[in-house]
Amino acid sequence: MIGRQVRLAARSGILGGPTAGLAPGFAQGNLVILPRDVAADFEHFCRLNPKPCPVIGVTETGVPHLPDLGEDIDIRTDLPRYRVWRDGELADEISDVLHLWRDDLVGFVLGCSFTFEAALVAAGIPLKHLTARKSVAMYRTSLACEATGLFRGPLVVSMRPMSAADAERAVKITRRYPDAHGAPVHIGDPATIGIRDLSSPDYGDPMEVAPDEVPVFWACGVTPQAAIVEARLPFAITHSPGCMLVTDRLASVGRRIGHEEA
Repeated sequence: MIGRQVRLAARSGILGGPTAGLAPGFAQGNLVILPRDVAADFEHFCRLNPKPCPVIGVTETGVPHLPDLGEDIDIRTDLPRYRVWRDGELADEISDVLHLWRDDLVGFVLGCSFTFEAALVAAGIPLKHLTARKSVAMYRTSLACEATGLFRGPLVVSMRPMSAADAERAVKITRRYPDAHGAPVHIGDPATIGIRDLSSPDYGDPMEVAPDEVPVFWACGVTPQAAIVEARLPFAITHSPGCMLVTDRLASVGRRIGHEEA
């Protein structure tokens, strides 16, 4: 599949689940939709926290399209599943947000680690969640993001189990993708970053870590959802964890100004 085919499947309601492994080689993105009066604060939050929040696209106010990421993209319909937040609480999880769109809304697309997974697979690094056709496991950590204005909260990470040798190679491969969270933020003991139980992820599906494997943690674009809870925003829309916007942009490598690798 290519990016547009995935979007059309989501738009028609055929696709309602995780996008991991779909359209390999195309960039995927997390979505955050906010009222204009808090959009500048959120953009500053992203600049302060580029590992979990690498911005790859921003809509004009009231415009649900992102031609730089895909000519026909409509962020109201083109993700498999959305979350609706009211007063910092999850209010609904639905397949499109056409009926909720307003003229004062701004959409942010943040890079996603699904973007670099094709490169890991091509290097012979197995990814269990792809084999199992599940979503990656995601956890809230004890690591605090840099706060600004209304936005603050914990870093959220995604976890992929792999051998120690594969983890070392994964660091070298993924650091070339700063738009997709770059290199891991932690490898090894989850307790070091405040994760008590790997079998109970906060988002996504649990994935067993075998005795000969180590857990490898990347910064995750679900981090803004934790910040929305902390801010108790009256209204916000995000993607449902694991259900991304698949763009027409090819997965690219290279350092961007303002990004620091772990």
